Amino acid sequence: MTMSQTLAALLDESIQLELNLARLYTIFNDHFSDDEDFWWQLTMEERSHAALLQQEKKQPHPLQFFPENLLAKDLEALRANNARIVKEIERFASLPSTREEALNLALKIEMSAGEAHFQEFMESESDSLTAELFKTLASEDQNHARRIREYMQEQGVKTVDLP
Repeated sequence: MTMSQTLAALLDESIQLELNLARLYTIFNDHFSDDEDFWWQLTMEERSHAALLQQEKKQPHPLQFFPENLLAKDLEALRANNARIVKEIERFASLPSTREEALNLALKIEMSAGEAHFQEFMESESDSLTAELFKTLASEDQNHARRIREYMQEQGVKTVDLP
């Protein structure tokens, strides 16, 4: 795979990750009425992340000015994370989880490949105008893992290790 093919594959997989998370959070939004505002906000932010990445892909010379450190470099880890989220969506559809399981799952996913890397990018120093623009557009919804953890504490939900 050439560098641009690899970057394109990472971009596609990253877009899919954001869209899959939006789907999962929409399900949680629909199922947990006490937390619907929280889940809806995360859903909208994941869709916004996907839209930003999709917009980059539509540029006349996609990836030409793309911030080098924006995407996770491990394509297989991104694919595995996407597969896991799809599996969780299917599992939840047939056997809904508890509120505690949903919050812990979201926290674990937000700390995994792709999502954690996005946060690292947001916090990194940059001298690229494109990177700074991207950070500005995504700045209002930084650090989902931190926000999920804080929400869990506010709600008295325990953090547990999930398989």
